[in-house]
Amino acid sequence: MYIISFIPKSFRSPLSSSFFSSSELQCSLHSMGILFSSTYARKAPPSSPTLADLPESCVASIIGYMDPPQICKLAMLNRTFRAASSADFVWESKLPPNYHVLIAEIFDQSVQNNHSKRAIYASLCRLNSLDEGNKKVWLDRSTGKLCMCISSKGLSITGVDDRRYWNRIPTEESRFHAVAYLQQTWWFEVIGEVDFPFPAGTYSLFFRIHLGRAGKRFGRRVCNTEHVHGWDKKPVRFQLWTSDGQYGSSQCFLKEPAKWSFYHAGNFTVVNGNVSTKIKFSMTQIDCTHTKGGLCLDSVLIYPSEFRKVKAFLNHSLAS
Repeated sequence: MYIISFIPKSFRSPLSSSFFSSSELQCSLHSMGILFSSTYARKAPPSSPTLADLPESCVASIIGYMDPPQICKLAMLNRTFRAASSADFVWESKLPPNYHVLIAEIFDQSVQNNHSKRAIYASLCRLNSLDEGNKKVWLDRSTGKLCMCISSKGLSITGVDDRRYWNRIPTEESRFHAVAYLQQTWWFEVIGEVDFPFPAGTYSLFFRIHLGRAGKRFGRRVCNTEHVHGWDKKPVRFQLWTSDGQYGSSQCFLKEPAKWSFYHAGNFTVVNGNVSTKIKFSMTQIDCTHTKGGLCLDSVLIYPSEFRKVKAFLNHSLAS
């Protein structure tokens, strides 16, 4: 009974109105270890209880309130914590509610039947390829939220097969190892579609763009902006549509050459994650009174909208 007395009271009853935060919980566990070592080590025989003597089910119930990275760190404390950190009910609470649908979409059925929930979570956190490698889907390791990235090869680009206007160039600055480079055109139009069972939530769609052609010289990054022109004449328009009638739009001039920028097209909300949501999106500048060029198109990213508050690279988005 004296072991249980060290468990925070807010965890003893599911009816408690307040719970410890992850940081407070870690401090509590740390304090428990100190208390056992400093008090019982002096006053009790060598066989006195330690942190390792906590029931596995009790430990699992506590760490279930933590984020996945914190759970993995605590798993290194001892055997009890390691075993508790593998409990299915701990990791099922971290998986998206529609994870069965995601598994069927991304993997074969054997993954769901033969793997623990922790293994399923780890598999979904990897960069999983779809559409012959033109799409990457993964869960954010810290939050369990789904993210998607679509390469320039997975987009419909007007004139992309005409070498006078467009080229595919290899680069280490893309997770797809290549980008579409525009030398010059009068009519700029990029269209894409995705049909996928996104978990319920609100998502933001971004285009990842770079003005100028980046490369390396003597091991240092350099950028050729010789062909960058026309993007300050008229704004570029970004749009998205969903199969259930949602619409988003923004427009802006493309600025800041020699660096990657994320341009926000709009947001969409998914209510039912058990069915696919079809999204169509575009990036256009079709004013034919002037040419434009010197642009690298890497990919389109779909992230949970809440990430704009915590992901610094998305905060740099220049479009409203």
